[in-house]
Amino acid sequence: MKLIISEKAIAGQRIAELLSDGGVSSITVVGARAFEFNFKGEKIRLIPLRGHISDVEFPKSFSSWSAVPIKSLIDAPIIYSKKEFRIINAIIDSAPLAEEIIIATDADREGEAIGLEAILYAQMSNKKINVSRAYFSAITKPDIEKSFNNLEKFDYNFAHSANARREIDLIWGAALTRFVSISSGQLGKNFLSVGRVQTPTLALIVDREKERNNFLQKKYWEIIADCVKDSVDFNAIHRTEKFWEKESAQKVIDKNIKQLTVKSVDKKTKIIKKPEPFNTTEFLRAATAIGISASKAMSVAESLYQKGFTSYPRTDNKKYPINLDLNEILKKLEQVDELKKEVNLVLSQKSIVASVGKETKDHPPIHPVSSVKKTILSIDEWKIYELIARRFLATLYTDAKTNNTVVILVNSGEEFIARGQIIIEPGWKEIYFYSKLSETVLPNLETSDIVEVKKINLNEKETLPPGRYSEGSLIKLMEKHNLGTKSTRPAIIQKLYSRNYISGSKSIVPSEVAFLVIDSLEKSSSLVTKPEMTAELESEMDYIAAGKKLKDDIVKDSSKILKKIISELEKDKININLGIKKSVKSNKTVGVCNKCGGNLILRKGKTGKRFAGCSNYPNCTNTYPLPQKGVINSTTEKCSFCPAPVIKVKNKNFTYKMCLNMNCESKAGWKKKEDKVA
Repeated sequence: MKLIISEKAIAGQRIAELLSDGGVSSITVVGARAFEFNFKGEKIRLIPLRGHISDVEFPKSFSSWSAVPIKSLIDAPIIYSKKEFRIINAIIDSAPLAEEIIIATDADREGEAIGLEAILYAQMSNKKINVSRAYFSAITKPDIEKSFNNLEKFDYNFAHSANARREIDLIWGAALTRFVSISSGQLGKNFLSVGRVQTPTLALIVDREKERNNFLQKKYWEIIADCVKDSVDFNAIHRTEKFWEKESAQKVIDKNIKQLTVKSVDKKTKIIKKPEPFNTTEFLRAATAIGISASKAMSVAESLYQKGFTSYPRTDNKKYPINLDLNEILKKLEQVDELKKEVNLVLSQKSIVASVGKETKDHPPIHPVSSVKKTILSIDEWKIYELIARRFLATLYTDAKTNNTVVILVNSGEEFIARGQIIIEPGWKEIYFYSKLSETVLPNLETSDIVEVKKINLNEKETLPPGRYSEGSLIKLMEKHNLGTKSTRPAIIQKLYSRNYISGSKSIVPSEVAFLVIDSLEKSSSLVTKPEMTAELESEMDYIAAGKKLKDDIVKDSSKILKKIISELEKDKININLGIKKSVKSNKTVGVCNKCGGNLILRKGKTGKRFAGCSNYPNCTNTYPLPQKGVINSTTEKCSFCPAPVIKVKNKNFTYKMCLNMNCESKAGWKKKEDKVA
């Protein structure tokens, strides 16, 4: 018998069905689900895991935050404890019956580490069991059969590199989180999370917000001429574009220009190249742009891969391999009703040539591998499948073409510019509708033509600060600074959300606590907040994977760096304490008490329900009930109906403002809704 290990049950069942010579039996092995079938006449037992079946942790003797010195935590032994007991027992029970264990987990660093856990448990009951590895990028019959007919050696170094990251992240996260939380008195559910990757990432967000706050807006004026010719209206902007002095702009207005003469007409054909295939970073950026968070997008893409609809979603590659049968995929996509029109557009070409981006020795770019009916997918699953499919089709279609016209118009020594764009061929943008082309129509203009000026507009504007990061742009920035990996970046960002360090998705805003945590760490030990150190450790993981360095040596080296950081932080412990406590206190303030002028603080009653109570209690007993769901932020506003303060409440899908006084006239509309429901 041979024993196959898959990463998840859904993938395991599909692998079993694709390999089976006949039927597949679903069985229970000491309480765990497994599948049995015949492959090439040989009995196979497949045991699916649930991701990692072992936890990386410290011994229980190091669990007390107050009793264990931080530096001793850094040197504490690390254990791989049993997590999924039934699955582990099923592997131990099955191993003596098998002469070979085949690891068929995800073909990346994390999948290798998960596979190693299964190998070690199998070797507990069968030390002589042979180990093989099945690598594949899609769970389709051709891919699975090819991988199992060409088994490879298991890459222990690759697995060790992943475990090095797990151990380092455990040590750094535990030591820094405990230090900052204990120093600031934020314990229990309110602990302040600090991590090797998440903290430099948060620092990038905070630094951008500081840049915005320090940005000095400057006024400028632009002059726009409303023109018309042959009954076609169009606009032309003054060549200066930005007048930094209003007086200079006013001089142009005072010329009272009524006509403009065409000085020159420049027409060019613009080619808009079709997009490159999806790698993980570009896929996540595209998914967040259509309103799906990075962590959700990765989770959905993983599910689609396990169900055999799309390829493996973790890759840096942007070039389809030569052996990828593009026509075969197109035939399958032709069966998807919502994509049939677009597939036929691609097939109508004389030849199909795919766009090419950066090639890596990695999985193929993310692409569809089979057809699917929209009705069997969830809303998010369909959105992601369609996004991947349309991107694939766009990479095989024609470039887009536009006619772009630049017209220079003059009068009284002043020049104006009009720009027009007409779509010649929509090309790939007809398929990939997430990226749209716009048209600006100009009348037919020739040199020396006279156009009428209906009005000259003087518009006052201000320079804008740099924009906040979106999830997509933040992932791109993390990639640039080598923060995390293509697999871990969505989870890191999600952790920042869950700890209330940031809010917003298309425009990420750091909280007050985020500012104080980063400021405190930067003043005491800036190494924690800079990406350079984290990036250097990431490159060390690559050395482990290449067999040039040992896991334990890299973990020890990183611990030495961490000890130095903790020593620096301990010297400034008092300031860290005061700074973060001040921040946490301000973060809990929801407004100013309208009775005594104190602060209304977010508190919780005996039942666990939250309310706003005055900071001057017991001298002031003013309280207000609060919504039990959503993030509450204070505003500087007072209610226009009563003297109570106004708060902002942010839920998952919407944000609203409300007066704290539940009996206020502003709630009259709410009351009517309640009455209708009753």
